[in-house]
Amino acid sequence: MNEKSFKKIFFISLLIITSFSLGFTVSSFLNEKNGPIYPNENVDISVFWETLGVIEDKYALGPLDYEDMVYGATSGMVDSLQDPYTIFLSPSDKEEFDRDMEGEFEGIGAEIGIRDEFLTIIAPLKDSPAEKAGLLPGDKVLKIDETEAIGIDIMEAVNLIRGEKGTRVVLIVRREGLGDLKEIEITRDTIKPDTVEWKIIDNNIAYIEVSQFRGDTVREFDNSINDIIIKEPKGMIIDLRNNPGGYVSTLNSMASRFLDRGDVIFIEDFGDEKKEYKATGGKKFAGIPIVILINEGSASASEIFAGALQEKGIAKLVGETTFGKGLVQEVEELRDGSAIKVTIAKWLTPNGVDINKSGIDPDIEVELSFEDYVNERDPQLERALELFN
Repeated sequence: MNEKSFKKIFFISLLIITSFSLGFTVSSFLNEKNGPIYPNENVDISVFWETLGVIEDKYALGPLDYEDMVYGATSGMVDSLQDPYTIFLSPSDKEEFDRDMEGEFEGIGAEIGIRDEFLTIIAPLKDSPAEKAGLLPGDKVLKIDETEAIGIDIMEAVNLIRGEKGTRVVLIVRREGLGDLKEIEITRDTIKPDTVEWKIIDNNIAYIEVSQFRGDTVREFDNSINDIIIKEPKGMIIDLRNNPGGYVSTLNSMASRFLDRGDVIFIEDFGDEKKEYKATGGKKFAGIPIVILINEGSASASEIFAGALQEKGIAKLVGETTFGKGLVQEVEELRDGSAIKVTIAKWLTPNGVDINKSGIDPDIEVELSFEDYVNERDPQLERALELFN
């Protein structure tokens, strides 16, 4: 057996291993010479094998990395869905994703997404290098160092922006209302923010800032609740501005602290069926007026949390329309350590409202301008406090 034949067999073996993870069968790939194959008999992927043959026979610039080719082909298949939230994660990408969800990583500390085909800052995390450098929700990233960011996919952008503590990255951004492009230089650092912070302000109002819905957020929130109840506050402000979301399980637990047992928190719309997620009870703040602060950086789980309390008449929303990420993702791990984060459903509010792209409107709209931000003014918080007075 010559080297080329061995490599081809090895490559097909890799594809077969990957195929198990994607729900295909071994026989699917053994029939590649016979035209259309499983899973859809109307799809002919013989062009894939033909392309592989051309590369093997004629590509002249160095040895082929068959593993990279497998990941590249798989990533291309996922990218063809044109859903910015459905992405393929190589084993190294999956490791970084897991570290992010655990809450500690090195980088600039900003949630990013694709909006209107542009790489967009969803939210800089509280006290992160991104926030301190002046990055704002809604900023469109046009360039990362020397790399053009128009048309870039999420994982490539993440890999370019992330880096070791102490190193620098330069982002060229376009900001609404600002005529010229803005260059923002950010020094990376270790990011491990507390997700819940609270204090008593302005005549016994409890102010709670929730920056993410991470795995440890419920514990932090419950610890805060115990201290807050002792203070007997006359009102509560929950600040979800620049909260990019997080785990569904965390959302359920958090919302259950405010809702009656059995109240619908949100609905997952799978297209052919709907699934309701209901509060498990534990309503701890009955009788306490609640205001929730939202902005364009409030996304995903934070939008659903705010929408549930708004529709149930428990809280008033103050600020600006939320980001509008109304899609639910699930991470499916593959056998080689890679994974696919795939959109499985839409988020719907308790009343069945689809928030994707449109977001949730506040009851009282208050803009926080760039000038307010620079001068450390917070008209949204001030308006929320006025509601209690």
